[in-house]
Amino acid sequence: YTSALFPLYPIIPSPYTSFSFFFLMIRRPPRSTLSSSSAASDVYKRQNQPPAGLKANLRAVYSSFSDEYLEKSDKPVIWRRILWGLSIFHATALERKKFGPLGFNIPYAFTQGDCDVGIGQAYLFLESYDEVPWQSIRTLVTDCNYGGRVTDDWDRRMMASLVFKYACAEMLEPDHSFTSSGIYKAFDAETVEETLAEIDKLPSDAKPEAFGFHPNAEIVYATNQGNEVLGTILSLQPRASGGAGASREDQIDAMAVDLLGRVPPPYDMEPVMKAYPVMYQESMNTVLQQEVLRYNNLLGVMQKSLKEVRKALVGQVVMSEELDLMSSTMYNLQVPDMWMNKGYPSLKPLTAWSNDLIQRLDFLNNWIENGVPIHYWLPGFFFPQAFLTGTLQNFARKHQLPIDTISFETTVLKLSSSDDITERPEEGCYIHGLFLEGARWDPAGHHLDESNPKELYTLFPPIHLNPVSKRVVPLDGIYKSPCYKVLTRAGTLSTTGHSTNYVCPLEIPSVHPESHWIARGVAP
Repeated sequence: YTSALFPLYPIIPSPYTSFSFFFLMIRRPPRSTLSSSSAASDVYKRQNQPPAGLKANLRAVYSSFSDEYLEKSDKPVIWRRILWGLSIFHATALERKKFGPLGFNIPYAFTQGDCDVGIGQAYLFLESYDEVPWQSIRTLVTDCNYGGRVTDDWDRRMMASLVFKYACAEMLEPDHSFTSSGIYKAFDAETVEETLAEIDKLPSDAKPEAFGFHPNAEIVYATNQGNEVLGTILSLQPRASGGAGASREDQIDAMAVDLLGRVPPPYDMEPVMKAYPVMYQESMNTVLQQEVLRYNNLLGVMQKSLKEVRKALVGQVVMSEELDLMSSTMYNLQVPDMWMNKGYPSLKPLTAWSNDLIQRLDFLNNWIENGVPIHYWLPGFFFPQAFLTGTLQNFARKHQLPIDTISFETTVLKLSSSDDITERPEEGCYIHGLFLEGARWDPAGHHLDESNPKELYTLFPPIHLNPVSKRVVPLDGIYKSPCYKVLTRAGTLSTTGHSTNYVCPLEIPSVHPESHWIARGVAP
């Protein structure tokens, strides 16, 4: 096929230098002759991939501009600043995706068209008003252009916060900097060539500060890349084991025996329902019953499948496709899909997942045997949203208030451990067991603080969730943080209307403006 492509070169448009082009020859099998026309119609396909890196993205944007375009406005200096600000905003939004959930809960396919439309709208506003309507520009860019792709509410908040730094009156000031280091700043360049020269001065490998992250985000990015590579290697692992030692089947059987010995059978619901009947005054009884039922579904599937896979390994029953997939997953120390479908969201490997399951069951056993807990281990709930709703219901029924007027006031306790809590609160509940990503808690100052170097996750102190009717939400001194079940943060709507991952918002004391932590992607 190589020789047949030479006649095509004159009719193929020259690629932009900052883009990658791939020629996929998949339509026809090899043959001795191939005409130019048949090749053009059958096998020519061009795929346009965005460049990698902040610097490369900025070059890609400005490569399509001309000097006349930079001078087209009656206010050329302001126009060039707006053009630069929206271009670096576009490049930043593209590059934040590589940091995974820290950047966006859901990865979005932003295109150059999003940037071009935003720039065009900004030009119209600039020409139509004596003063630049910054708020209108920001709203159109984030809520209409890029926002049309963004489906997650917390990602929308992040985009609105991010654009404020790149579309504001301050960027018209001389040498205005977008980062604390001063590397990324506004400048006065009158031609495309001068602008590209300034872009070439930027580092090829942008540091996390360019995107608003803490330096620890570089570790997160490298870890995600490593996990992806290792996952690919693991998927290519041969199924046949050789050499000395236990066979593959023996190892799977040993794991099944171990899990059957550690994981208990499903709960007997009758004594639980007698000890904790459904009561109008105590919604926690209903929450407990629902939690036991959900864990019973998981435990039942685990008990049945583990026994069947043991029989299948020795030929007593047919090794079905489902059991074969389960045994392979267990051999790779991953949680089988049939368990995950009945279980709770988790990213842990099989051993850590089974230990976590036993710890969750111990939490339930303590509740059943010793009564309603003084404090609650929030990660131990199969469905924590039901627990939070039950807490609001108790308050609403006690005070005869409509539940839709009640919300939680978040109070971080001045305690290092939940073991220091000795009694239940008068209203609401105490929760613990949360870990903070992207920041840490400063117990001395009682507020959020920057993470320590190489410390990605830190234990958060116990929290008092206090129900308040018609509460006025504070605007200053707090960071409204989303709370998630697992690090991936993205979730889907379940049949109850709740997300499978997002739990609730928490108002955490902060001395920094909220935009600082939004850019860092802070969340427990």
